[in-house]
Amino acid sequence: GKAVCLRLAAEGYALAVGYNRNKTTADIVTELIRQRGGTAMSVKCDVTDPDSIDSAKYVIENQLSSPSVLVCSAGTADISLFSEQSFGKIKGLIDTDLTGSVLTARAFVGQMISRHEGNIVFISSVWGEQGASCEAVYSAAKAGIIGFTKALGKELAPSGIRVNCVSPGFIETKMNASLTEEEQKAFLDSVPMERAGKAEEVAEAVAFLVSDGASYITAQNISVNGGL
Repeated sequence: GKAVCLRLAAEGYALAVGYNRNKTTADIVTELIRQRGGTAMSVKCDVTDPDSIDSAKYVIENQLSSPSVLVCSAGTADISLFSEQSFGKIKGLIDTDLTGSVLTARAFVGQMISRHEGNIVFISSVWGEQGASCEAVYSAAKAGIIGFTKALGKELAPSGIRVNCVSPGFIETKMNASLTEEEQKAFLDSVPMERAGKAEEVAEAVAFLVSDGASYITAQNISVNGGL
C-alpha cells in the first residue's frame, strides 16, 4: 500500500491513504508525499464495514474529489491447518481479503460510471492463482478477487472503466517478515529469479495498469512473482 501510494503520487495523483488501525503509518506516508510536493490525506476505513467505507468515501469526496483510481490492497493472512481454523478466523480472512474489496469497489464505482471513466486495481496473490497448503481460505479469497476482476472488468468496460488485478509472489513485506528464515528460503528456492520481490515492483505494475499505456487492458490478472 505504501509503495503504491508513493508511486502514484509521483505520477501527480492526489492520494487518499486508507488505514484501519494504524493511523501513524498512514500519516507517515501522507507526510512523505506532501514533503515531495504532492497532495495526500489519511482516511480511516475498515473495509469489512460498509458504514466505515461510506464514511471514508464522504471524507474523500469532500476534501479531495471523487476518485478516478481505486486500489484495493487491504489484506490479512493466516498460516494454519484448515481443520484447526475457527469460524471467526475463516470469516475474518474472507471479509477482509475478498468481501472488503467487493464492498469498496461498490462504494466508489457509481461516480466512475457517471463520469464514464475510471480505473480499479485489486491486489490478489500468487496463492490465488496456485493455492497454498495451510493457507486454504486465504487462497480461496484471493482466487475470488481474480474471478471478481474478470467479471467486473467485462461489466464495466462499456462504461469506460478498466478493472485489473495484480498478483504478487513472495514480496519483502511486513507480512512475510514474520516467516522464519527457513520458511523464507524454502519459498525462494522455488522462485526462478532466486530472490524476493520488492513492494516497489508491485507498485510499478499498478502504476502501469492505471496509465494510458494500458488503455486496452481490462479484466486481466498480472503476475509479479519472479516466474514462480
